[in-house]
Amino acid sequence: MNSLYQSSIKSLPLLGHGKVRDNYAVGDDKILIVTTDRLSAFDVVMNEPIPGKGMVLNQMSDFWFEKLGHIVPNHLTGVAPESVVAADEVEQVKGRAVVAKRLKPIMVEAVVRGYIIGSGWKDYQDTGSICGIALPAGLKQAEKLPEPLFTPAAKADLGEHDENISFAEMESRIGAELAAKMRDTSIALYRAAAEYAATKGIIIADTKFEFGLDENGVMHLMDEVLTADSSRFWPADSYQPGMSPPSFDKQFVRDYLETLAWGKTAPAPALPADVIDKTQAKYFEAIERLTGEKLKV
Repeated sequence: MNSLYQSSIKSLPLLGHGKVRDNYAVGDDKILIVTTDRLSAFDVVMNEPIPGKGMVLNQMSDFWFEKLGHIVPNHLTGVAPESVVAADEVEQVKGRAVVAKRLKPIMVEAVVRGYIIGSGWKDYQDTGSICGIALPAGLKQAEKLPEPLFTPAAKADLGEHDENISFAEMESRIGAELAAKMRDTSIALYRAAAEYAATKGIIIADTKFEFGLDENGVMHLMDEVLTADSSRFWPADSYQPGMSPPSFDKQFVRDYLETLAWGKTAPAPALPADVIDKTQAKYFEAIERLTGEKLKV
């Protein structure tokens, strides 16, 4: 399997490198998004790739975009990535890229939490709330919430942590009408995805969505959707409240990094081969269980 740490497409103008994705301009109205095998943990990009991870993320997103297309328009164009690059660049995009509509990003991330875990659990322990939303007393770690919570976050610059904001702050930033539409759409997407994933033995504990506007102001789902990078997936057969369940993502990397005397800032420490292998296996298992198909390499 070809591993890609960073793309080098010369036939298209480079728009920029994100933590995981490299973006190139395709004319004035489209973008080639190449999902690399880079992995970020605690908002720091690791030095080693997870082979095939970018293909998993790309194909998982495509799967969800298609499944959830009836809820909200998305950035897909149907243009084959192989058709917009030079012949000697096809291997860089095969199975791991998409040609997307060029949208104006809404600078607020839409976070939906169905279970109490991570920063939400810490917040609840300290305040009895998550992002200012009061919750019943006595909830256990990883317990299912009475209703999915919408907790927006302001997008941060590369390498910085996103900042949780109140819904009122979101309204002041993007307007009440768009904020309400983002909230309602995000919860509808989460409910539909969680219901489907449950039939595959997977719990979606939480996720984040990103939206953008087209030239007519129509809101689109964009970037990635319901991947193992943007969501917490738990195996239902080993789930029990009161403990942090194992997840189908970079948890092996996070757990390893937590054992180190590392300040969670760049440069990143080296990852051992067994941590890379176990992380790769989790990503591959996630797409197989969700879609019922092996990764298309």
